[in-house]
Amino acid sequence: MARRAKTFLPPADQLDATIVLWGKGQEFHRVHDAIYKGNEFNPSRKGNARFSPIRDSGGKIIPTLYAGSTLDCALMETIFHDVPFAAGFKPLSIKKMVGKVHTVFTSSVDFKLVDLGTIALRRLGVDRAHLIDTTKWHYPATRKWAERFYVQFGDVQGLRWTSRQDDSAKAVILFGTRANSKDLVVSGPSTTLLAGDLASAAVIDLAIRLGVTLVE
Repeated sequence: MARRAKTFLPPADQLDATIVLWGKGQEFHRVHDAIYKGNEFNPSRKGNARFSPIRDSGGKIIPTLYAGSTLDCALMETIFHDVPFAAGFKPLSIKKMVGKVHTVFTSSVDFKLVDLGTIALRRLGVDRAHLIDTTKWHYPATRKWAERFYVQFGDVQGLRWTSRQDDSAKAVILFGTRANSKDLVVSGPSTTLLAGDLASAAVIDLAIRLGVTLVE
């Protein structure tokens, strides 16, 4: 039987959001499909992430780019996203890394972002449990919030929050219709997460710390 998600209230018509300027000089890490360049926005309508895919008021897909302030964060938000909070044997198929690469870039500008930190969430009137700490079953609801932010704040370029998967790091999503790829300065070529049947050193290191066993 499929797991049923709790029904969450939709965002209000007018949101009392906190807007911050942030990112200039910040190093970001991105784990993404190799078909995209390191600073290229993802225009796909496929997937099921917390804040993507999303659409504008006319129903058009908004290209997005996810990144984390650390490599651990980027890996936890993607490859290791569904690792359970459980002791004992935790297998993870190396197939999840096929076609995935890691890119490091630095922002040359401050982006105008909706802050989804704890203080800002109190002002909004929604807690982390209903927006940031939700499971994937609730992502259709959390994406409605991202769409509401996008429509209400016409110059906002993305969202920033403390990662649920790695609470020592910040996660961001940028809107490709408002943020510019040229402002994301890539630091060298993207690196593959999987070479043949061998995962990268960073993946192996994090798997060990998580108690995860990589399997074919």
